[in-house]
Amino acid sequence: MAAPNKGRRPAAGGQSKPGRALAFILIAMVALTGGMFLSHNTTPRLGIDLAGGTSITLKAKAEPGQASAINKANMDTAVSIMERRVNGLGVSEAEVQTQGSDNIIVNIPKGTNSEQARSQVGQTAKLYFRPVLTAQQSAAPAPSASPSSPASGKPTPSGSPSASSSGKGTHSATPSAGSSPQGRAVSDALKASPTPGASKPGSPAPNPSAPSGDAAAAAKLQAQFAALDCSTKEARSKAGEGVKPTDPTVSCSQDGSEKYILGPAEVDGTDVAKAQAVINQNGQWIVQMDFTGGGSKKFASITGKLSQQQYPNNRFAIALDNQVVSAPTVSSTLSGSAEISGSFNQQSAQDLANVLSYGALPLSFQEQSVTTVTAALGADQLHAGLIAGAIGLALVIIYLVAYYRGLALIAILSLVVSAILTYTIMSLLGPGIGFALNLPAVCGAIVAIGITADSFIVYFERIRDEIREGRTLRPAVERAWPRARRTILVSDFVSFLAAAVLFVVTVGKVQGFAFTLGLTTLLDVVVVFLFTKPVMTLLARRKFFASGHPWSGLDPKRLGAKPPLRRARRTSTSAPVDPKEA
Repeated sequence: MAAPNKGRRPAAGGQSKPGRALAFILIAMVALTGGMFLSHNTTPRLGIDLAGGTSITLKAKAEPGQASAINKANMDTAVSIMERRVNGLGVSEAEVQTQGSDNIIVNIPKGTNSEQARSQVGQTAKLYFRPVLTAQQSAAPAPSASPSSPASGKPTPSGSPSASSSGKGTHSATPSAGSSPQGRAVSDALKASPTPGASKPGSPAPNPSAPSGDAAAAAKLQAQFAALDCSTKEARSKAGEGVKPTDPTVSCSQDGSEKYILGPAEVDGTDVAKAQAVINQNGQWIVQMDFTGGGSKKFASITGKLSQQQYPNNRFAIALDNQVVSAPTVSSTLSGSAEISGSFNQQSAQDLANVLSYGALPLSFQEQSVTTVTAALGADQLHAGLIAGAIGLALVIIYLVAYYRGLALIAILSLVVSAILTYTIMSLLGPGIGFALNLPAVCGAIVAIGITADSFIVYFERIRDEIREGRTLRPAVERAWPRARRTILVSDFVSFLAAAVLFVVTVGKVQGFAFTLGLTTLLDVVVVFLFTKPVMTLLARRKFFASGHPWSGLDPKRLGAKPPLRRARRTSTSAPVDPKEA
């Protein structure tokens, strides 16, 4: 009796119902394509090298007497903070990197928030809470003193903004002329404990004529205050430039309507744990700040002291980069999370919250140049890259047709499925995680063509090996799959591992290459398991492939197949006995 043909035994991992896998991948393709059209993201988001954008060069400048502050550690810290600020705005594919020892290059692609990012990226964002020693209307034209329009939501210049304590009653100051129109700061739930070394509540009000205790310094400060011009943005930005936080200074309000002499800083931006833009009960945008434990004590201490003073010395100024954002009056010790409110809209409130959340830059930066990057060069390079990809794809198809003949149809269909999945996922990842397609990412996609084709070739060669051993196509397809599957998984794992390491250890555009390579490697596994193998199983049942047609690519004669192994029957015959031997 002939031994059973082992080739007819279903191999592990055999595809008994290939229709299920094909239905699953078809549903996935339809869902991804439908999501792409429904979200109106029919093309991948492009990076700065393809879409154009803005390139900003920032030069670090040290404060007087602090030239050593421009060092690698501070520059790296500044780059990290700038990146977090830009990412906090949802701007994708922005690049922040150092150039030389004191320059930072920021590349912001054209997009929804690119202009907003440009205004924030180099902002130092040094925040201080300083007591107001003297306040005076600036010579710059100020808004009229009539009450504000209900629709505007802006405080009037004739009303003094006040600070209140949420949950403990509202404490308002009497409106006085000459107060800030910028809004008010409200604080909620802070612990009132004085900071070490702080003056006791009820101490005499600071003397504006001698804020530093030195007559010469006081006279100099008064002269600076008298000469201070708040009419232009440049003049306001230079007011108090280079002054230490522990020294008094002069400053302007952000809109230039008021100028101040401010005392030493009592609370700074490092005491702010979190800042966010929210809408208050009146429907106005405000910036809410949560202090650290130490910041809470400092804030309670300064508000406790100021509440004992008379106007205008019962005001504290919230100064951001030497400009006063708000200068509310205080009538009691405040407790709670501080809020900055006033003439904010949604964008300005979110801008301020964003820069406060990620901290102040360790250095000041001056904008050296702003260059608009056009997409013309990138478009030419993309065109050349697509031509190279098309040539490579054509060569792969020619090779497959010439060598594998009918099997090339399966390979081409698999490449089409992989291309559809890759395109739809890239289009959806743009708004989803901020992925932007740049030139290195295009290169990664082109390299993936070879990785995907390699998986098909491994499987096809395993099938041919089984046919060379004398097996028919259907058992050969099932027996070849486990061995081919192991090889494909190992190969793709190595490629994915290399892409993951490259993504982690690199920055900028190289990450685009690594991300695309890793994504297409994962998709290669999906396509081979859910499309190539099931299609091969179905086609093995067709006469064209099962009979080994010369154009099927599976012709046993061309492959040098061995004849089927059969065990010959052993027959015995009776021979006559030679009488001589008997």
